[in-house]
Amino acid sequence: MRSHYRTIIVVALAAGLVALFLYNVDFRRVAADIIRARPGWLALSLATMVANLVIRAVRWQYLLEPLGHVAFRNAFRATAVGFAASSILPARAGEVIRPYFLSRHEPMSATGVFATIVLERLLDTITVLIQLAAFVMLFGQEAQQANPAAFRAVKWAGASAGAVALGALVVLFMLAGDPARLGRALARLERVAPSALAGLLARVAEKFATGLAVIRRPGRLLISMALSFPLWLCIDLGIWSVAMAFRLAVPFTGSFLLLAFLVIGVAVPTPGAIGGFDEAIRLAATTFYGAPNAAAVGAALVLHALSIGPVLVLGIIFAADAGVNLGRMRQMANAATEQGNPA
Repeated sequence: MRSHYRTIIVVALAAGLVALFLYNVDFRRVAADIIRARPGWLALSLATMVANLVIRAVRWQYLLEPLGHVAFRNAFRATAVGFAASSILPARAGEVIRPYFLSRHEPMSATGVFATIVLERLLDTITVLIQLAAFVMLFGQEAQQANPAAFRAVKWAGASAGAVALGALVVLFMLAGDPARLGRALARLERVAPSALAGLLARVAEKFATGLAVIRRPGRLLISMALSFPLWLCIDLGIWSVAMAFRLAVPFTGSFLLLAFLVIGVAVPTPGAIGGFDEAIRLAATTFYGAPNAAAVGAALVLHALSIGPVLVLGIIFAADAGVNLGRMRQMANAATEQGNPA
């Protein structure tokens, strides 16, 4: 019953965002702008989508190294399957499916692997915020002049998110410092909670903290952070290439701002970020760069398709090869949600 309510909420949220995105849109003009889009730029954007998947797999290999060596092939396949699942299932289900899928091919605890994905998301957030800070301080004069009030809101939101991200990094560092201590602390719950539940929480927490082992090695953490910059610059290039294909007056550094909006848009837990992704791009392009609404809508739709297309095809192929279908993916995601952990 709970899953039914969740489905209803997700569908309603997606419908509302799509309605907002398509409100008062001239569909003929959108179609014309898509047809006139420059194919060379679109091809470049498509190539960046594949490249960023490769970089993600390499970085994940590095984050997983303290738990054991992982073959690039398995890291790449699990990454593709996870992102494919997120594109067709709600609530970014791929984030919990990735550990399951990798643990089928590598001798690792899914909970420990999931901890590295949490760290991945934190590194991603910090990298996007650094790019946004660089944009605000060095490159944002044009956007500021276009809409000073919105620009101030962006600066406030970026500073707030940065403080939260740094706080989360400190918490993870403390957890990683002594995995066994966290397990012992939760084991004390046996005095006030059913022993089976307390024991389960203790085991899960200790495995999770063990998965954060890379944080205890500053050099390795810095290298992981360094790998995040080419990853997100590649994503920036993909966004900017679509803007160029649709002849939008967005400089390359303007993709830093569009990306910040996009990160917020894809955080909305709809399947494939439907609605949130598209409205984020449209809103940023029209608010700060005066893009015509029809062109911004067309660019958002095409960018969304290019972002999902390659990873969806690869993920379906790899999942089918491993005997995992959509139903099995949904079962994995539901089990992890109900248990509160991916193991």
